[in-house]
Amino acid sequence: MKFVVSSTELLNHLTAISRVISSKSTLPILDNFLFRLEENKLTVTASDLETTLITWIELDNTEGIGEIAIPAKLLIDTLKEFPEQPLTFQINTETFAIDIFSENGKFSIMGQNGEDYPGLPELHASVATSVSMGHDIILSGINKTLFATADDELRPVMNGILIEISPEDVTFVASDAHKLVRYKRSDFKADIESSFILPKKPSSLLKNLLAKEDFDIKLEFDEKNAFFQLSKFKVICRLVEGKYPSYNSVIPTNNPNRMQVDRLEMYNTLRRVSVFSNAASNLVRLKISGNQLIVSAQDIDFSISAVERINCVYEGDEMEIGFKSSFLLEILSNLSSAEVKVELSDPTRAGILLPAEKEIDDEDVLMLLMPMMINS
Repeated sequence: MKFVVSSTELLNHLTAISRVISSKSTLPILDNFLFRLEENKLTVTASDLETTLITWIELDNTEGIGEIAIPAKLLIDTLKEFPEQPLTFQINTETFAIDIFSENGKFSIMGQNGEDYPGLPELHASVATSVSMGHDIILSGINKTLFATADDELRPVMNGILIEISPEDVTFVASDAHKLVRYKRSDFKADIESSFILPKKPSSLLKNLLAKEDFDIKLEFDEKNAFFQLSKFKVICRLVEGKYPSYNSVIPTNNPNRMQVDRLEMYNTLRRVSVFSNAASNLVRLKISGNQLIVSAQDIDFSISAVERINCVYEGDEMEIGFKSSFLLEILSNLSSAEVKVELSDPTRAGILLPAEKEIDDEDVLMLLMPMMINS
């Protein structure tokens, strides 16, 4: 089989899907791309068994049909060195010898039998759910929640993003038991109620692909796999099996103490003060009274401490609460509003952080952080 393809276009497609290839593949063939030529369409697949990325390029100049596995790293390293030019791939499907002809040279690679490449999972149509969702909704949902996912071998359901679709909205939830993020979009509505847990790796891969997307995404899933159809890519991933914990029960509803503060000012203050916190605990204290937030930290072992004051708007009783500074900084950096609202009930219950103003009318962002004990 033979085809002619733009060096830059092929490199862009291969770079995008190569991120799925694991550095420690369980099967040696997974270190390869699977090239499949059918009529005037070249389809390339990369996989780690759990997640599969597929891309395709329409070609004008092709001969024959067939498939072959080509070493991924070698091919990408080769393509990186070419300026934009047409490359001719000539492939012997019996010996798996690959010759790449450029304007000035010839490069020979040995491939492998494409039939040895693992097959794709299939969707069980009888139990599958299919919806069309705006690319910006999925991208925002992943962007807002991915940082809060856990790395917990004992509770694998916490290692992904829960996506719930309903006739009212779509909800993205992530938590590591210390922090929790819930992101809702009411500009998406489905005819059914369903949910699945999207693992961390495909979430991260989708985040990169969706940033360059302009069209709605077709999403199909059953109890085992999810299929995301983009304009030039397809993402297939095995879902996290199990039931996600009831997250609504941990969100405090009665929070009489409410503060509004400049997000960047609070973030920068925390960055400075947290340098003086205990290295093991990262504890920072927030004391709120009147219209002043006092942020402090100390490390008794090294006899160091820091205190800073910030103006805020506060309604409620005078209060002191402790948080892990690294988690609080993470949350503040993932909120995008100029000001942030902090809702508190008491020093032993979770604090809620909300954007003071919405970026998009149809979105609802809630971030929650568990407090730390303060030793008076």
